Amino acid sequence: MAVQSIDDRRATAVAILRLLFGRDFARTFDIQLWDGTKIEAEEPARFTLLINGPEALRAALLPPDEVSAGRAFVNGLLDCEGDLEAAVGVLHAAFDAFHPRALPALLTLLLRLPKPPSADHAGEARLSGRKHSLERDRAAIGFHYDQPIAFYRSFLDRELVYSCAYFDEHVATLDEAQIAKIDHALRKLRVQAGERLLDIGCGWGALVVRAAERFGARVLGVTLSQRQYEEANRRIQAAGITATARVELRDYRELRREQSFDKIVSIGMFEHVGRSHLPEYFSTAYALLRPGGLFLNHGIAARRSGRRTKTHAGFVERFVFPDGELVPIGEALQIAEHSGFEVRDVENLREHYARTLRCWVANLERNRTAAVEAADERTFRVWRLYMAGSAQGFASGRMGLHQSLLAKPTKSGSVDIPATRRDLYV
Repeated sequence: MAVQSIDDRRATAVAILRLLFGRDFARTFDIQLWDGTKIEAEEPARFTLLINGPEALRAALLPPDEVSAGRAFVNGLLDCEGDLEAAVGVLHAAFDAFHPRALPALLTLLLRLPKPPSADHAGEARLSGRKHSLERDRAAIGFHYDQPIAFYRSFLDRELVYSCAYFDEHVATLDEAQIAKIDHALRKLRVQAGERLLDIGCGWGALVVRAAERFGARVLGVTLSQRQYEEANRRIQAAGITATARVELRDYRELRREQSFDKIVSIGMFEHVGRSHLPEYFSTAYALLRPGGLFLNHGIAARRSGRRTKTHAGFVERFVFPDGELVPIGEALQIAEHSGFEVRDVENLREHYARTLRCWVANLERNRTAAVEAADERTFRVWRLYMAGSAQGFASGRMGLHQSLLAKPTKSGSVDIPATRRDLYV
């Protein structure tokens, strides 16, 4: 095979981009090739797509899936200066609009480019054992959550709340929005002083501490992350609330069924459970909750499409959340009802999550040096892409973030909940 000249490689790369993006080619974004060639946008540019080598597009598009594209970004073959969320949106639109009839032409062009070196798979999840076994779930949680705490401090709020914030009226900062989210959840549960509260997947303990200090609850948090367990208990000790709050390093499935809680909350853990284990998840929560009690389940859901809903796969599965799986909210609630729960309230906060993620991306980009020092450049690139892509997913409606308030009625049908929602907003 003849070796392409520099001009031929450049022309081939531009032809690939024109075929991929169609009418959107260089419309709202600039393109810069490895040799400094720049194609300026027709309209004010929202970002610059950087093609950092003649082999970059072949690496990103062969095989044509999001893992290849994501790996090319993580390895620095592709990059984005400017609005990465907008770049993800343009790429999603291009892939959605791409017609299968154009695939042979695309493959022909890609094979004209130099073959990339063997891909660097460092930092990709390679779990073993039965999916969603206790041992494998511990490994999956450790993969995602056991980064150095200094890395999370580079983009999270002061209390290290790693879930959707709640931008209520008069909330101006991410710190305030995360406290507002915790209070919003605890108010929905109508947590009262002295009540027993279980926090499934408690993270670094922000809700545990808040519920004990401000609401007077007796709180147990559980997590599978060693580093979260250590930090949460450090906070509990520092706050002087060891008599009413504790965090244990254990799976929620290991809790004794004879224990009983007045209220249960699960924020941002639901995505790790897996579709096949949702009956066990809801049944366990139901068994741990006293009759008349409430369970607030806060989790990400896939939007149901005309075809079978896909699992939480691809780039996120490989680089971020191994074994994570999203299901439509209707399916999740149906399983909850089959477990005995009564659905009392559902709220979709996806716009709040898009805004939360934008705050995180801005913080991460602003604190890049600290993030790289705490972890490494590769981790920084993975999380920047993952969070910007997630923001685009919530903003576009491809994903939802639902708080579902579930009740376990007594034999007579009563539940500890007011007749209206008015108390939530007073």
